[in-house]
Amino acid sequence: MLLLAAVALLSITVGAKQLPLADVWQGLLHRDAAEYAVVHRMRLPRTLLGLLAGAALGVAGAVMQALTRNPLADPGLLGINAGAAAAVATAAALVGVGTVGGQVWFAMLGAAVVTAAVYLVGGGRGATPARLALAGAALNATLYSYVSAVMLLDAASLERLRFWTVGSLASADIDTVGTVAPFLAAGLLVALAAARPLNALALGDDAARALGARPALVRGMVIVAVTLLCGAATAACGPIVFVGLLVPHLVRALTGPDLRWLLPYCAVLAPVLLLGADVLGRVLSRPGELQVGMVTAVLGGPLFLWLVLRRPVARP
Repeated sequence: MLLLAAVALLSITVGAKQLPLADVWQGLLHRDAAEYAVVHRMRLPRTLLGLLAGAALGVAGAVMQALTRNPLADPGLLGINAGAAAAVATAAALVGVGTVGGQVWFAMLGAAVVTAAVYLVGGGRGATPARLALAGAALNATLYSYVSAVMLLDAASLERLRFWTVGSLASADIDTVGTVAPFLAAGLLVALAAARPLNALALGDDAARALGARPALVRGMVIVAVTLLCGAATAACGPIVFVGLLVPHLVRALTGPDLRWLLPYCAVLAPVLLLGADVLGRVLSRPGELQVGMVTAVLGGPLFLWLVLRRPVARP
């Protein structure tokens, strides 16, 4: 929590114009302060959105890894973020939807469809990590190609979504935070409620039933949680990859596999990664900035390769 508070403070103070802590404090508390507009209209909403989206992506990755028993499961790698992005791009091109309030419904629909598709194509309850990874990679490539085609063929969509498609917190405002917060809160509550039965499900369906869990209900809860978390986060920030992959692995070294501990720690440490990447993107390219989706991809790529080499999950 102290680390999260420190990174959140950095997110408010660091930018194209660095603000001293005293000025940040004045801008937070006093409406007539010169820094009030910068802090309240730009830095604070951006930080709040990073906190919410980071927690959503970290928890979504953890429950997906638990449900599929695949250590490489991630909303980005399995195509769920791509499904949300494809739905949003379609809505922008065909209906002209450009607000987060409109995008969030389409994003959740796309996330739900792709979540179910990956699970079914990967083999359902008999899915193996290799089949899930292949199904997710195929859908991911197809859907991102579709998004690129829509943006190239529709100039208005390209202008509206060009920063959103790489994953960005730069356009955050307080209305965006208020729109997606209820969906993310609901998704987090469903995921936390599924923690204990997911622990039982890791022993197999028969053992889970003997322990009082209902496997079909647990799988349904996870799909609902992932749809809410990934759909709302993608609608607000765009598709951000690797956060849901990295954080559960780092947290598991601290807490072990028990989801009752793993999920709360992911909800705290995933925003640290996302906000830290956002701050790093602002520092590295001043006076401009690198979008946070690019930074997480650069950070996550080497770790993903290390995980693939360390675990023989891709072998038949």
